[in-house]
Amino acid sequence: MNDSVTAAQRTPSAERTTRDLARAAVSGWLGTAMEFMDFQLYSLAAAIVFNKIFFPDVSPAIGLIAAMATYGVGYVARLAGAVYFGRMGDRIGRKKVLYLTILLMGASTTLIGVLPTYGSIGILAPMLLVALRLVQGFGAGAEIAGATVLLAEYAPVERRGLVSSLVSLGTNSGTLAASGLWAVLLATLSEDQLLSWGWRLPFLLSFVLMLFAFWLRRGLKESPVFEERPDVVDGVAMAKEEVIAAAHEGDVLAAGIRQRKGKAFFLALGLRFGQAGNSGLMQTFLVGYIATNLAVGRSVPTDAIVYGSLLGFVTVPLVGQLGDRFGRRALYLALTALTTVFAFPVMLLITSGSSAGVMLGMVLGLNVGVLGLFSLESVTMAELFGSRTRFTQLALAKEIGGILATAIGPVLAATLTAVTGSWWPIAAMLVVYSLITFVSALLAPETRGRDLVRLEDAV
Repeated sequence: MNDSVTAAQRTPSAERTTRDLARAAVSGWLGTAMEFMDFQLYSLAAAIVFNKIFFPDVSPAIGLIAAMATYGVGYVARLAGAVYFGRMGDRIGRKKVLYLTILLMGASTTLIGVLPTYGSIGILAPMLLVALRLVQGFGAGAEIAGATVLLAEYAPVERRGLVSSLVSLGTNSGTLAASGLWAVLLATLSEDQLLSWGWRLPFLLSFVLMLFAFWLRRGLKESPVFEERPDVVDGVAMAKEEVIAAAHEGDVLAAGIRQRKGKAFFLALGLRFGQAGNSGLMQTFLVGYIATNLAVGRSVPTDAIVYGSLLGFVTVPLVGQLGDRFGRRALYLALTALTTVFAFPVMLLITSGSSAGVMLGMVLGLNVGVLGLFSLESVTMAELFGSRTRFTQLALAKEIGGILATAIGPVLAATLTAVTGSWWPIAAMLVVYSLITFVSALLAPETRGRDLVRLEDAV
């Protein structure tokens, strides 16, 4: 296949209007909101009630560790989903994959809401819970990566950070919705009502959101970057052998196919570590830790996440705009440095025994160490990778980082705090996670304004 034939057969890129960009933005936001709503519903349930209804025959500390472990297994399935759907998205397009992921996530989350408990069917109950968690994770493994890639590839280059941050705003919206639902349940239901039927309601409500998201994506056009890729013919990417045969020395095909992969991936993995690790600690583990160990109201930590998520509606687009103006690296270095310096003071606030201290500490930690970094991550990781493998590499970096940090982190934190009887391991883990991202940002190139059609990685 020569270059002239390739150019003739390549599907022309459809014109993208402001309406198309808006539909892509809402679709990416909503799908990511659903993913994070599903996972936050699960993480809060794991921290608040699952240790009692699925693991009732063990001590509270061991029950919390077991509940966190069921939360963590979903990240293993996410990795499988990242590989499977990532390759599919790079080969046949972004939007087709996003149909499948939304269905898998929504169906599995809804079914969690109808599960029998340990008291009804014994050990089979947690086994079914883990099975649905695996299905949920398989779909979610590519959802946020697909939405991130799609939105970055749709966005005007000068506003790419701001537009791409809407994916992060979706995570914030999902977290807010899930935390708000749990806050209402905790405030209005008794302990018996919550454990008998109240915990099911948030999971069942996700079915409605799934139907709306699926309907919205029906009219979504494919990414213009995917259609403009030099290795895409008739809407499908050429195989590696075909690209090699069609490539000529010095052309775009040769540059993309001959570059050795790896540098950009490991930099992206390091950038992911701070946000993923801090998220697992702030939004998952601390909710259960505060409820179990501190003498504050049981709704205080969930209320703190709600307030922190509300502030995130300012933090996320602001960081996106600042990244467009000053570059990605400068913002990464500033946010991770702040998180490192204030990790121990923030944990002192949270463990002070004061409801106001818990609120302030969690709101600050969530916005600086989690949401701000997520806003940057959405655009930077897309810019680091070449268009031929962007979906796959981005999804893998996110999910491997999630397994190493978000999934293992809460289990490790639960174990360390149980062994030491203190909160300091949580602060130490925040410092370590943030320093990994700080060093990665130092080593990474500035990616602002990069041409996303290029097949090769930024490094």
